[in-house]
Amino acid sequence: MLVPTASAQDEDYPFRNPDRPLDERIDDLLGRLTLDEKLSLLHQSQEPIPRLGIPYFKAGTEALHGVAWSNKRDDNWNQVLATDATVFPQAIGLASTWNPDLISDVGSVVGDELRGYNSINPDYWGLQVWAPVVDPLRDPRWGRNEEGYSEDPLLIGAISTAYGSGLSGDDPEYLKVAPVLKHFYGYGNEDDRNLSSSNLTPRVKHEWAQAAFKTAISEDAATGIMASYNLVNGRPTHVDPDIDEVVRSWTDKDLYNVSDAWAPRALVEAQGYFDEHDEAYAAAIKAGLDGFTVDENNPGATIGFLKSALDKGYLTVADIDDSVRHVLSIRFRLGHFDPDGGPYADITADVLDRPEHRELNRQTAEEALVLLDNADGTLPLDADETSSIAVIGPLHDELYSDWYGGAMPYEVTPLDGITERLGGDADVSGVEGLDRVAFKDTATGRYLTATGTAPGDQVIASDSEPTPASQWDINEWMADVATLRNADTGTYLTGAFGPYNTSSEEPSGWFVQQQFRLEEQDDGTYLIQYVGYETNESWWGFPEHYVTVSEDGAVGTGLKADAARFEKEVVDSGVDAAVAAASDADAAVVVVGSQPFVYGRENHDRETLELGGSQQELVEAVTAANPDTVVVLETSYPATFDEQPDTLLWTTHAGSETGNAIASAVFGDTNPAGRLTQTWYDGVDDLPSIFDYDIINSGWTYMYYDGEPLYSFGHGLSYSTFEYSDLKTNGKSVGGDGKIRVRVDVTNTGERAGDEVVQLYSHQRTSRDTVARQQLRAFERVSLDAGETETVEFTVQASDLAHWDVTREKWVVEKSDYDLRVGASADDIRAETTVRVNGETIPPRNLVKSTRAENFDDYSGVELVDESKERGTAVQGGDGAWIEFSDAKLGRRASTFRARVANGGDEAGSIEIRLDSPTGPLAGTATVPSTGGVYEYTTVNADLSGVDGRRDVHLVFDGDVRLATFSLK
Repeated sequence: MLVPTASAQDEDYPFRNPDRPLDERIDDLLGRLTLDEKLSLLHQSQEPIPRLGIPYFKAGTEALHGVAWSNKRDDNWNQVLATDATVFPQAIGLASTWNPDLISDVGSVVGDELRGYNSINPDYWGLQVWAPVVDPLRDPRWGRNEEGYSEDPLLIGAISTAYGSGLSGDDPEYLKVAPVLKHFYGYGNEDDRNLSSSNLTPRVKHEWAQAAFKTAISEDAATGIMASYNLVNGRPTHVDPDIDEVVRSWTDKDLYNVSDAWAPRALVEAQGYFDEHDEAYAAAIKAGLDGFTVDENNPGATIGFLKSALDKGYLTVADIDDSVRHVLSIRFRLGHFDPDGGPYADITADVLDRPEHRELNRQTAEEALVLLDNADGTLPLDADETSSIAVIGPLHDELYSDWYGGAMPYEVTPLDGITERLGGDADVSGVEGLDRVAFKDTATGRYLTATGTAPGDQVIASDSEPTPASQWDINEWMADVATLRNADTGTYLTGAFGPYNTSSEEPSGWFVQQQFRLEEQDDGTYLIQYVGYETNESWWGFPEHYVTVSEDGAVGTGLKADAARFEKEVVDSGVDAAVAAASDADAAVVVVGSQPFVYGRENHDRETLELGGSQQELVEAVTAANPDTVVVLETSYPATFDEQPDTLLWTTHAGSETGNAIASAVFGDTNPAGRLTQTWYDGVDDLPSIFDYDIINSGWTYMYYDGEPLYSFGHGLSYSTFEYSDLKTNGKSVGGDGKIRVRVDVTNTGERAGDEVVQLYSHQRTSRDTVARQQLRAFERVSLDAGETETVEFTVQASDLAHWDVTREKWVVEKSDYDLRVGASADDIRAETTVRVNGETIPPRNLVKSTRAENFDDYSGVELVDESKERGTAVQGGDGAWIEFSDAKLGRRASTFRARVANGGDEAGSIEIRLDSPTGPLAGTATVPSTGGVYEYTTVNADLSGVDGRRDVHLVFDGDVRLATFSLK
């Protein structure tokens, strides 16, 4: 359906000739387009151009871990879910394999299956995919944790490059599909995500936040980026010039960069960054965006805003041509303008859900499993000695997809997988383990009762005795957020602040309305709080949302003071049923975890990492009842227990083959070798704010965290043991532009075959700056038979050891001794050696030259803000805030402080120049008058005294002053 019409093919247009160079083809087509046609190509829904035989193109299909969903090209623009595509493990699970070759194969299958859907209907299934997500996993409370890969930029780069390469295909010129990296950049919180600004110091920005995106772009494994909703240093990312100036510098290929959904409108309507849409859209184009994901399938508004921007001089036609060129480049590479549709056009729907795809899916789910604990040696269970087993828990016979997952074409639950593995002679029992309760309103004596499964069938307080319609299966998924499933209907209590009904088959939707919290009162009764929306906001005039019951039995929502008090009567104890089953079995497998739509996902961050109380109680009771209990934790993010299980196997929501993967690991058919890709913290008490993006200053990630993690980055156990020996390098010293070759022998000293993920870390012993405790430099997953030894070799470029030098605004490899550490995780180093790198010595700061204020060494109380709406970062400080510039060579005498400043307030502020500390000797004070606006800059001067030698310089703010640059003359 992508092949041009016959009449258009009759025209011998040069752009249709695949033998011509790509640039010539683009130039030819671009020259034939009218202005309106060009502008229409900058929208997500690109109408066909019949006169040139150009077909319709829909930008953006979700394919994070399989073809997920797209949007119909119709007036409703409804979500269309893939129903026959392979659903692989969530992205965090893909990365947990630490196996780029495998993930490349996964990406290739996803690309094939998207081509298959595209052959069915290209209007629905566009070949530009919005995947993978490469935002670093800084904070496990982030609602979208499952969408990312890791907290480490090297691992992110390896996995995203593998997945993107698989999606793109192996043709040197053409694309199977066109991957777009999400979300550029500094994105990692859902609360106020349109309004919050991520403070990124230059080092954090270069070394971490942007580094996560660089590898896949530079390796041509991605064809563009999607900008993120947030602001960075006060400027919306959608108008950040780094999109054009930095991201495009990473490759010589054309990139087709796009906005996130509705974000172009947000520049005016939410963020208020611009007054008019034409100015906002123009700024996005000039910053490097080429596609506007907005207004569903109607490009009219986008065309209108861009025309207005042209009329007002915000844009030129040359600006438009540049962006259209980027769009056309990717469409050419997808084969859209070739007579035969290009080399991938023959992929059809018969590629969907092939047996080999199922096999790959199972392998991926198996390789993603992480054995967190096996203290008692319970695992693996002996299948021959297990004649009876109890499979217990809310996830024992259930699989879940997520917001960016497709509909599974088939499902193998843990119960299915274990039953199949043990065969028909084994006694396999399944117990959900949920308490079934009834809620009796103490005021009326009536029970909370379902009346049907239609949205209009309102829940009421009616029955005087519990019936199935007034009984509810309760599960606290995470923290104290629960779902209530009706025993009669099998559907979930739901409703947007009431009235409530039981129309939901599962918790789902953009706003997940099936979430409740039970609050026990001093008298033993319970209040039921609706938490389907974020509870820190006031909706419909209510600051709180509690279930109420009126005298006539009507159920609604009100303030806590008006909440109904319920007696919670346990009709059937899930724990008792689970204990009974476990006590009678040879072994028990308890499968607990998260529901991907409950307590955290896009648009909803978490406050804690604790597994729900009812699930923890279930784990503790079953473990006490049967010593041969295996706990399987299935979550989208790190989770904690009050009492950590001794035997714990972790998987993310791993798609159709989850049950087979769990069964094969539990019975030792496979040897777990997945590894954690982010630090699992022991709770959240010592974590910084979710809005704190300074991983260096605040101690985020394994690189800078100095606490004791629950499980370290790279952690994962095995049924085998591995010994590291004979660590060697190619020398004891190397130049700053040289190579370091590292070799280590790894031996499987266990009794069964297994995989080991060999990890190489570096530690820089001395530096002018704060450097990482250690940082991943290379890794390899190796498969070894029992007793087998393999020599693992790594090559590290000395340039890879560079960090961003804020004194000179460039990458620097410092002269230092570097410890090279090889081990099984960041906290399990098995061998170590040291190499001298003869790099640079960072000289003392030269503050005589103009210095950007953002390039400070330390700070307190300041914000990084936009110097102007177009470019640049300034520092804004309130009363007592300060920034430090350490080790400054001030010469014999600096007499004048000169600064470029802005002050949008009505009153004057000041900047004090102090030496050695924020309260050290005062060298001078610069008065900063009101300038009439935060973007209205002026130059101020101050006389200095006592400024000489080599000192630390502190600038201390008074008033809301913005400082862009300064010098000491």
